[in-house]
Amino acid sequence: MEKHKTVLFEGHELHYRDEGRQHPCTLVLLHGFLQNLNVWSSLMLTYMRYMRVITVDLPGHGYSATYSDVHSMDFMANAVKHVLDDAGVEKCVMAGHSLGGYVALAFASNYGYMLNGLALLHSHAMADSEEKRRQRDELCRQVHLNRAGFIVDFITNLFDESHREYLAQDIKELRDQCLETREDGILAAQRGMKLRTSRIQTLAQLPVPILFIFGKNDQRIPLEEGLSQAMIPHRSEVVILDGVAHMSFMEERDYVRQRLYDFTKQCYA
Repeated sequence: MEKHKTVLFEGHELHYRDEGRQHPCTLVLLHGFLQNLNVWSSLMLTYMRYMRVITVDLPGHGYSATYSDVHSMDFMANAVKHVLDDAGVEKCVMAGHSLGGYVALAFASNYGYMLNGLALLHSHAMADSEEKRRQRDELCRQVHLNRAGFIVDFITNLFDESHREYLAQDIKELRDQCLETREDGILAAQRGMKLRTSRIQTLAQLPVPILFIFGKNDQRIPLEEGLSQAMIPHRSEVVILDGVAHMSFMEERDYVRQRLYDFTKQCYA
């Protein structure tokens, strides 16, 4: 694959990859908290033969700059919009994992006219509860005290215990990737997630298909909470994966790869 592209956004660099530009279908992939665009490498290698694929280092992650103490979801969505403008993209299907899903929902709220479809992997449209906000404050304290130790534990716990042994090398590589995430970027993302607003109205008003992917054993996104939101859109599809926690595109790699591919093609049919 080619090297990262860069674009200046508010005076600092955003990094992204853009492959398969000869194809009419465009899929934009937004990574989760602590991760970067490399988490999508295996999907990009598969998809780029059949569609255009754009992956982005969200602000404060990967090689993209940290802009302030708080990266709101709207700010990150504006950064993604700037990347797509730089790439000349007018329409796309956008898929976001966890934090990336929050950003994708903010993008849908502000730039829904650019979407042919939306996929939310282990993400949801609700604002944080007071308890969750307190947890984010505690998380920031832990990061400040022991960033590396926090990251190692956090990433391991995203996987169901049944997958941790045979995915040991993948988990190690993901931890190594996430250990490159700077403290200021981690804290800015957590503060942005803490302050995010509900996007339930976005789910209700968005006219395009929405795909939800959940894991039955996901401790971060309770299944009941996710299913209640999946009932809201005009057109929604739900995938529920048994024995899967928060990382379905690694825990059930082949199935999710095919399902996301099929969804993207259907949105352009």
